[in-house]
Amino acid sequence: METTLRGVGVSHGVAIGEVRHMGTAVLEPLARQITADEAAREQGRARQAVSAVAADLIARGQLAGGEAQHVLEAQAMIAEDPELMADVDRRIAVGSTAERGVYDAFAAYRDLLAGAGEYMAGRVADLDDVRNRIVARLLGVPMPGVPDSDEPYVLIARDLAPADTALLDPALVLGFVTEEGGPTSHSAILARALGVPAIVALPGAGEIAEGTVIAVDGSTGDLFVDPSPQKRAELEAAAAERKAALAASSGPGATSDGHKMPLLANVGGPADVPAAVEAGAEGVGLFRTEFLFLDDSKKAPSEEKQVESYRKVLEAFPEGRVVVRVLDAGADKPLDFLTPGDEPNPALGVRGLRSLLDHPDVLRTQLTALAKAAEGLPVYLEVMAPMVADRIDAKAFADACREAGLKAKFGAMVEIPSAALRARSILQEVEFLSLGTNDLAQYAFAADRQVGAVSRLQDPWQPALLDLIAMAADAARAEGKSCGVCGEAASDPLLACVLTGLGVTSLSMGAASIPYVRATLAKYTLAQCERAAAAARAADSAEEARVAAQAVLSGE
Repeated sequence: METTLRGVGVSHGVAIGEVRHMGTAVLEPLARQITADEAAREQGRARQAVSAVAADLIARGQLAGGEAQHVLEAQAMIAEDPELMADVDRRIAVGSTAERGVYDAFAAYRDLLAGAGEYMAGRVADLDDVRNRIVARLLGVPMPGVPDSDEPYVLIARDLAPADTALLDPALVLGFVTEEGGPTSHSAILARALGVPAIVALPGAGEIAEGTVIAVDGSTGDLFVDPSPQKRAELEAAAAERKAALAASSGPGATSDGHKMPLLANVGGPADVPAAVEAGAEGVGLFRTEFLFLDDSKKAPSEEKQVESYRKVLEAFPEGRVVVRVLDAGADKPLDFLTPGDEPNPALGVRGLRSLLDHPDVLRTQLTALAKAAEGLPVYLEVMAPMVADRIDAKAFADACREAGLKAKFGAMVEIPSAALRARSILQEVEFLSLGTNDLAQYAFAADRQVGAVSRLQDPWQPALLDLIAMAADAARAEGKSCGVCGEAASDPLLACVLTGLGVTSLSMGAASIPYVRATLAKYTLAQCERAAAAARAADSAEEARVAAQAVLSGE
């Protein structure tokens, strides 16, 4: 009998197929006491396994390319973390085997993160995956991962590690569903990059029997177990309609009555540029420069290396707009040379612009590199600071840009509620705003953006979040300046219409979402978008806001 479950849809499209479950995690290795004479050998085994797993992750990243490569390289850094390895060595020295030492060291770190409620708790799934891969290699058993199948299927897992998500074959994995995770988790971001329909934060999905036919709607978050022929036909028809609309959609983003809404791409470096160009991006709305810095957590990349990377992205968009976010380090992106290692809650500590102002040489080098990269190019370069809290922050960043001789527009990201509340004040110092809806939701609702248990509060449809967005957009309009959205909210086609109605001036998203947003915007007038926005803000919950906006746009 057909039943319906609902999670959080994070990647557009419909997938219908049989369920296959993720391979089970590595079992806890037996505790066995070793002699002192065996310790050096076991420590060597542990180090060899760690090096092999790190190399495998890097190789997977190079094969996947794009954003997946950055994520997997970050995982490789976890595997070779010196503090973790020192703990493994200590445990082996007092009698643990290599596999038990690795298991216990990672478990201690995992408990520390999860128990303290830190921002890094959102990376527990990544930590578990690295541990399982190392232990599996030491035990000589198969790696946990995507099941083998000759037939296409829908994958269900408790959570998906980036190493698994990055190399999913869309020809076999029609879509995936996870019980945990959130709309901004690594799995969600990579699913959008791959164009694979996906649902996250759906408790109980793991209880669906192997081989059961399910239908996954990655746009709505609905999962249909044993869908009826009628339901399958409805979903297939809707998918065909979307595909036709995408094929017919091209050119700049705009509403049906000609209101321009530039559609830009979020990129992490040169590897992400081809997909953005192919999708018809009108520029870059968020160039995440931290991925360049994550290559070596011990020191910042040289000015020359930065110039080379930045110029490759700038050259891809002649006459286009490229918005660069300066280094956003801290919280889940710690860098040894920049961020404190002993903060009780890094998400609320020294991160983003705060870190850069504490290390002006790092900021100065990056701004100088951006200035040199843009020399002689017909590109509209804009540079923005992450985690701006008030006018004092905005002025400090604008002064640094001017001192570096940067000929570009200076802007501020609105990720902290205070920045939305005092947007007009901030705009006295900078020329544009860019809304990072992921962090703005996290701070507005005190809900870690990586924790599935609070995914309801991370939903970008939350009316309170829409109110903050409207505040910032109204302030920018009053000052005659621009206010874009570069968070994951922009990738939702229906929400993109609401954001347009709220008065934002550009939308930036993963390249795979651009055609969907372009096609949807082209169906409605600006007035319809404004009415949908008003209806969504009048609601009392994210779900009510989504339904109200849909009703307005469908003419109900």
